[in-house]
Amino acid sequence: MRLFGRKSAPHEARPPLSRYGAAAITGDWPRSYEAQVRAGFVENAVAQRAVKLVAESVADAPLTASSPELAALVAARSGGQALLETVAAQLLLHGNAFVQILDDGRGGAGELFALRPERVAVEPGADGWPAAYRYKVGDRMTRLSPDGPRPDVIHLKCFNPVDDHLGLGCLGAASGAIAIHNAAAQWNKALLDNAARPSGALVYDPKDGSALAPAQFERLKRELEASFSGERNAGRPMLLEGGLSWQALSMTPADMDFVALKSAAAREIALAFGVPPMLLGLPGDATYANYREANRALWRLAVLPLAGMILGGLAQGLKGWFPDAALSVDLDRVPALAEDRATLWASVTAADFLTRGEKRAMVGLEKTA
Repeated sequence: MRLFGRKSAPHEARPPLSRYGAAAITGDWPRSYEAQVRAGFVENAVAQRAVKLVAESVADAPLTASSPELAALVAARSGGQALLETVAAQLLLHGNAFVQILDDGRGGAGELFALRPERVAVEPGADGWPAAYRYKVGDRMTRLSPDGPRPDVIHLKCFNPVDDHLGLGCLGAASGAIAIHNAAAQWNKALLDNAARPSGALVYDPKDGSALAPAQFERLKRELEASFSGERNAGRPMLLEGGLSWQALSMTPADMDFVALKSAAAREIALAFGVPPMLLGLPGDATYANYREANRALWRLAVLPLAGMILGGLAQGLKGWFPDAALSVDLDRVPALAEDRATLWASVTAADFLTRGEKRAMVGLEKTA
């Protein structure tokens, strides 16, 4: 694997490592990042769609680069995945993205590889700042340097008020809502498995006041589970022995409030990842007048800030290979912002007090004489 092309550092005593820590834990919410991703992303449709919507939009954003070689390097796939999409998803979930710079054997940058952030540990130096990053896979460890004109790795991170070395993702903030949403889905599944209706009770009321014998109780319990539980047994008639009667347990409006609770949890998940609920198909959202307005808000409030942070960090880290490195999103070619750009162009065109050069500068073009 090319990732381990550099020689690993010898195993010697080093300062303590700073690792990713889970945010507030709700109930039995898992503490390890990998378990959180499985519970909060792999098994939750709302969170997965929200992350994909933002990450795929970042990857599809039209780019402008200072050179074709830099544009091709950033647009390439990392380990079979789109680099920008992978980095954007890692920042949303983990809050950190580590991009290793692999040389091409001729002194140039050949590939950008997105490392798994939960496998990276920060090695603080004597001054407290990161001296190196350790990437561990199984029993193998690679030490990567972030310093020098040509660093081994670029660390992109979101703001974290309680950690100097690692960023903070959105998964921890959404953990409570995800736990509620997953629990509600499991409750619904259990309800469907039980013939899609609440359970009932068998009431034994013998005339002589005697109780069921233990053997009778166990036999009755087995027969109910085998013959009348599950979706395949829905609607089957029940033959009761003397002294037994069936009493259905209905749900009160307060008990049914879990439906609204699940909907509120879904909206909170969307809020944590910065996605308008309307774009996820969640009902009851009247914040935006229409789908187009919601899509514009997604780009303005989530996609463009994240893309700007990623592209700016990559350009800064690649200065050693591309001295004039510059990467940005071409706003003129973003379909969701076409109406905003048309309004800007019309306003600038109508401003007769501006010179032609000033007008060009206002719309992001090079100023001419």
